[in-house]
Amino acid sequence: MKITLSVIKADIGGWVGHSDSHPEVLSKAEEMMARAKQNEILIDYYVTKCGDDAQLIMTHTMGEENRVIHELAWDTFIACTDVAKKLRLHGAGQDLLTDAFSGNIKGMGPGVAEMEIEERAAETIIIYMADKTSSGAWNFPLYKMFADPFNTVGLVIAGNMHTGFAFEVHDVKEHKKVAFNCPEEIYDLLVFIGASSRFAVKAVYHRDSGDIAAVSSTQKLCMMAGRYVGKDDPVCVVRAQGHFPAVGEVLEPFAHPIYVEGWMRGSHYGPLIPVSVAESTPTRFDGPPRVIALGFQLANGKLIGPRDMFDDISFENARAEANMMADTMRNHGPFEPHRLPLDEMEYTTMPQVLNKLQNRFQALED
Repeated sequence: MKITLSVIKADIGGWVGHSDSHPEVLSKAEEMMARAKQNEILIDYYVTKCGDDAQLIMTHTMGEENRVIHELAWDTFIACTDVAKKLRLHGAGQDLLTDAFSGNIKGMGPGVAEMEIEERAAETIIIYMADKTSSGAWNFPLYKMFADPFNTVGLVIAGNMHTGFAFEVHDVKEHKKVAFNCPEEIYDLLVFIGASSRFAVKAVYHRDSGDIAAVSSTQKLCMMAGRYVGKDDPVCVVRAQGHFPAVGEVLEPFAHPIYVEGWMRGSHYGPLIPVSVAESTPTRFDGPPRVIALGFQLANGKLIGPRDMFDDISFENARAEANMMADTMRNHGPFEPHRLPLDEMEYTTMPQVLNKLQNRFQALED
């Protein structure tokens, strides 16, 4: 039996400001998910949050991009938005860009990562969820997990991983995709995924078997809305163990923070801090960006877990390092490299400022 794992998230109201999700909002999501399980739409589910984003983790047998599942998620977010409006939470329903469901939640605001799999005898899954950052935030970690032997020694010494993995990369501006076979095409891959504001790793596949190893949300919220309405706050699902990297290899990329775009008003670079669910409440300058990791075993579609994988003292150095990196960037104030370059701010208030001053610019004399 094939099992589909669907992870769908949305920012439907922040408590307080953009910092957290209100318990009543999550309770409403729990109620909607429990009803769907009782009605046998879902095999299982788990509701959680990362910062001000509500996260729906669902298992079912209906396949990817299924209308029933996507409409369930949409209806859940609408019901949660009603609660958020009642509580006058900040930005209630801000990720819901349309008024009515139209068959598929993609392109309507929420982030989506789905994979349909044949369960292994021991199916280990790590689900990453981030707040205050963009869809390209997974490029570096996914490269480290599936292409860097200094991170994943299994690429060197495990015979079932030695032929490598294939990366599906999406151009989020031109709506195109391209695949790279690694390790042969690592250098070509890096040309593109190093530009994480435009190119995002959508999926990774085990080359020998063709099995999907990882999938992420690549939705670019500002491009769908045509204006700044918040960051993408992406999700990513990674399979571990067996002919995939071990759990420790899947978590290792977050042992040293990287700079990602997002943070305050979605207009800055900041360190991605690995935290527990309880600490996924960004407040300093509306950040810095956070990432959580929940681990599950799947058993006939049942979600056994979760384990809060970053609730671990071994990531304390990463958190301390991230705070020092945040101090360094904050010292730059409105100057680059803390603030994003102008071509990455086309959906903020920057265009209005440029239009207001357009007539005051004069050509330079030769």
